[in-house]
Amino acid sequence: MSVKVRLQRGGRSGLPIYSIVVTDSRKGRDKKFIEKLGFWAPKAKGQDVPFRLDETRLTHWVGVGAQVTDVVARLLIKQNVGPEKVRERFAKVKTRRIKTAEVVAKMKADGEARKAAAEAKKNGAPAEVPAETPAEVPATPAPAEVPAEQPVEVPAEQPAEAPQA
Repeated sequence: MSVKVRLQRGGRSGLPIYSIVVTDSRKGRDKKFIEKLGFWAPKAKGQDVPFRLDETRLTHWVGVGAQVTDVVARLLIKQNVGPEKVRERFAKVKTRRIKTAEVVAKMKADGEARKAAAEAKKNGAPAEVPAETPAEVPATPAPAEVPAEQPVEVPAEQPAEAPQA
């Protein structure tokens, strides 16, 4: 059984109120939960309290192995509450996602450059080589300067001899 700390939606249409609950990860979002830790009302105005959390119970559940979802982790960081363990884990996940996104963007750019080069080659136009290929292709020495050829004098045509029969 995997236990998670996540949000459970309540309230009415256009005015959500989310409960922060500990639940079995296999259960649906709004189904039965193990324990309610607090709430978050993103559209609270005036005297309304927008956020409340029982930090001691959250620390207990994280200590026994409950996983905090990314949305709840961001909310805890924004409200500056919760155990340090949650902040560290979320920072690692965020860093990993940024690196992955950079790698994917680089692969996509390389793929587009190669596709453009292949399309240009197909059309007969000189292709621009992607940035990585010069390192892969061995360098060829530049050809030595060749002197201009001297015009060759061709002797005047002589009458062709008749074939002998």
